Amino acid sequence: MIVDLERNDLGRVSEIGSVKVPELFKIEAYANVYHLVATIESEIDKDKDIYEVIKATFPGGSITGAPKIRAMEVIEELEPTRRNVYTGSIGYIGFDGLADLNIAIRTIVKKDDRITFQVGGGITWDSNPEDEYMETLHKAKSIMKTLKGHIEDDTSK
Repeated sequence: MIVDLERNDLGRVSEIGSVKVPELFKIEAYANVYHLVATIESEIDKDKDIYEVIKATFPGGSITGAPKIRAMEVIEELEPTRRNVYTGSIGYIGFDGLADLNIAIRTIVKKDDRITFQVGGGITWDSNPEDEYMETLHKAKSIMKTLKGHIEDDTSK
């Protein structure tokens, strides 16, 4: 589902027939989680620039779900706080038009004397709510472990 959504998004700014999926269902292991990864690539239409590519592909489908527009409306209706940096992007666009961008997950934000982070999980038609909830706690625990010793525990704020 998400691969198809991303193929569609990329196809809006690519040469016809150039969207390819060279890797599908690759498992990448990280310190605290596993990610199921796909690689989607294409030749960008010569009349498009990096800003049009970003507009067509962000926010990422793995963050919003599908159908993308309706999923974003549901997120706006249900989530009590704005995501801000979380699930946004951090990266750069060079003067040559090349870019290196990410989707900001597992990201700690420090503003003044406050540190925040957000976690989430993907909900699908066959998701088990308890499992998804436990996954978010597991992700939060790994971030808290990183912060241990660097912050004082002040729950009075």
